[in-house]
Amino acid sequence: MGNQDKKVLIKERFQYSTDTIIEKPFNWKQMWRLLSYLKPYSKNVLPLAFLAVIVSAVVRLTAPILIGKYTLDHAIKNNDMNLLTILVITIAAMYILSYIANRFRIKWMNLLGQNVIYDIRRHLFTHVQSLSHRFFDQRSAGSILVRIMNDINSLQELFTSGVINLLMDFFLLIGVVVLLFTLSPELTLAILVIVPVMFFISTSLRKKIRRSWQTVRLKQSKLNSHLNESIQGIRVTQSFTQEAENIEFFDGVNTENFQSWRNATKRNAMFTPMVEMTNAIGTAILIWYGATLIADGSLTIGTFVSFAFYLGMFWEPISRLGQVYNQLLMGMASSERIFEFIDEKPLVAESKNPIFLSDMKGQIEFESVEFAYDASRKALNDISLTIEAGQTVALVGHTGSGKTTIANLISRFYDATGGVVKVDGIPIKDLSIEELRAQISVVLQDTFIFSGTIIDNIRFGRPTATDQEVVEAAKAVGADDFIQNLSNGYLTEVEERGNVLSVGERQLISFARALLANPTIIILDEATASIDTETEIKIQNAMKTLLKGRTAIMIAHRLSTIREADNIIVLDHGNIMEQGNHDELMEQRGIYYELVKAQFNMLEVG
Repeated sequence: MGNQDKKVLIKERFQYSTDTIIEKPFNWKQMWRLLSYLKPYSKNVLPLAFLAVIVSAVVRLTAPILIGKYTLDHAIKNNDMNLLTILVITIAAMYILSYIANRFRIKWMNLLGQNVIYDIRRHLFTHVQSLSHRFFDQRSAGSILVRIMNDINSLQELFTSGVINLLMDFFLLIGVVVLLFTLSPELTLAILVIVPVMFFISTSLRKKIRRSWQTVRLKQSKLNSHLNESIQGIRVTQSFTQEAENIEFFDGVNTENFQSWRNATKRNAMFTPMVEMTNAIGTAILIWYGATLIADGSLTIGTFVSFAFYLGMFWEPISRLGQVYNQLLMGMASSERIFEFIDEKPLVAESKNPIFLSDMKGQIEFESVEFAYDASRKALNDISLTIEAGQTVALVGHTGSGKTTIANLISRFYDATGGVVKVDGIPIKDLSIEELRAQISVVLQDTFIFSGTIIDNIRFGRPTATDQEVVEAAKAVGADDFIQNLSNGYLTEVEERGNVLSVGERQLISFARALLANPTIIILDEATASIDTETEIKIQNAMKTLLKGRTAIMIAHRLSTIREADNIIVLDHGNIMEQGNHDELMEQRGIYYELVKAQFNMLEVG
């Protein structure tokens, strides 16, 4: 493949993404929904923060009058030292009070903000845990990670300072405007004539700024998704010597992320210079027109000084309001992505009045069941079968025949698109999802090992199990021998996915985990496919303990593992082609016979 062809493939890969910009107008209804996370703190932290804001604002609004009008026009002009002393002490006391109020405001707002961010992240993560498998089929782990981490982190400044600053600045702005008109209506009108121009310009920036931050979130999602894939697939990358192509792809994602941030910050930065320019024009008007009013005696020096103080205070909250507005735009862009996930409804929903089967027997029935992952891909066609309680049933067939789909429907990871799946004679949709899955253990070919100790990974099957019960489960499946030989035995720390363990060792841990859960139904999905012959012998012996008294569904390509199954169901393109025990199917000399023969010939060649 030439360099040009590689570049085309990288470009196409780069353009693919499950995330898109969400085109919705800025609406306060959604923002109120975001702010509703403040409600749990409306009786403690929030009122205290509001009180601190009011105290600070009152001091700031009062001080210029005392400094200008009373100190200059009364105390100094009349040489009244007693009044001057009282004013100095009062002003100093007020600023000390404001300092204390600001200290507590910052403390309470940081506490409030961190609590709200914690609540939103917990809410989103809890909701994502409840979503159906189809949701995760359609999204990369990286894009989900961005929503839970980056998008929520972007709300931190909004909740730690933005909300309270917004209220304080509105309060200050209204107070300043009232006081400006009280001091000199003519001068106030002359200066405020430029405000509509600034408002018009800032409004035109709003849509561009919001879209810029949405683009930033999208590019961050792509970047995180690629990082997640690169780390998870580093062995494949190195095996095929694709490091250079991977780096080139990363450079493309990283460059677009950088450019999106640059564009967003550039548009944000346009607001502050605009306010500063308006402030400069307002100050020029103040000096020119204020001097005229002083000259004709309609304005005193003290009033002019107070007015100048208030004018500076007028532009200050406007500038901060612009910053808060930018935070609101960032929050809006992030909240849209957060609420998109929160509003996602599980396709596999709990019944309104779920039935709890705590004494489940394990009988499974499929009545004319159909299932399709999408409109163009039908996985099961009119499947009808019965698995009696305590029976071991094997599902065999070529890849894509529907074996794993049947297992997924039993665990209710998906709902059938036609027909009925029953457990103990009750439609599976009427059962409690949590209670159903608590009675089912699934052992997969690609066993997932969590970061932590060996004993914690086994205990994942039943968190309330004692250490002794964990050890007994490990002994039953033959895992105790290799665990005891590890550096710290059952307390040995393993990293994510258990990379320090062999494939066989990870599978033995998954068997111990399943046995510890003590399920009524156990599903083995290619559970012995990646295990060597010696380990397989251990597992075959452990299987008798694991499957005893339980309904078992075994999915296997290695047909030697299912010879003793009570019933073997042969599937092809979502249809049941044959069923019976090993001897019966071999006598039929049909599909199963050909599969066994093909594997036997492969073993002979090997």
